[in-house]
Amino acid sequence: MYKVVIVDDEPLIAEGLRKTIDWDGYNCVVVGTASSGKEGLELVRSSNPDILFTDIRMPGMDGLTMVAALRSEYGNLQVIILTGYRDFEYARTALTLGVHRYLVKPSKMDELKEALETAVNNLAGTGEAGGGDDTGEDKTNANNFIVSQAVAYIEQHYREKLQLTDVAQAVYVSHWHLSKLLNATGKSFSDILNEIRIKKAQELMDDPSLHISDISEKVGFADTAHFSRVFRKYTGMSANEYRNKI
Repeated sequence: MYKVVIVDDEPLIAEGLRKTIDWDGYNCVVVGTASSGKEGLELVRSSNPDILFTDIRMPGMDGLTMVAALRSEYGNLQVIILTGYRDFEYARTALTLGVHRYLVKPSKMDELKEALETAVNNLAGTGEAGGGDDTGEDKTNANNFIVSQAVAYIEQHYREKLQLTDVAQAVYVSHWHLSKLLNATGKSFSDILNEIRIKKAQELMDDPSLHISDISEKVGFADTAHFSRVFRKYTGMSANEYRNKI
């Protein structure tokens, strides 16, 4: 039996799906429903489903990032979007990230059944090539999307006492999975964070009213000595040498 999770912030829709579709007829069983993106992610992680029906325009959730996270971390998960959001570009991006069907509410029953049948066939290995492919282009797109979102988050929060777990939470993946994705680029989380901080520090060096200690604090370092070591590592010179040079 294939496990199914349904996520929708409208409980009536989630419950309606659970009750109206003949899941047994498709060799499926609904293992849970959730009414928010956060609950949905927790449910996916705890139940490890094969198929996910989900809305992607729910409060407090970046739908595309969530979809990318699910396809990146759970490569064979069949994701079927069921949403009232009709933006073509949004739908196109979702499909490039590995969504298998993008259905607009209110969806007809035959559309839902066709989407479910396709998902089941993909899982059984009888569907079209690429559906749920753990090594396909959609998986690569999802990985790249998550990395870009993670870097963007670091660029926005580099001044803070930032940890890998903070970034992972923001892009909806586990910290170990994000670490793997970042390492695949040839740089660790620490490398990326420090490079961003040092780049910002170099920009601040243009302001003669700022002392090195001020700059160190502004870019997120807890102490000047640590800042100085990292600055030299990434620029090949001390902060004072760099300031004198420019």
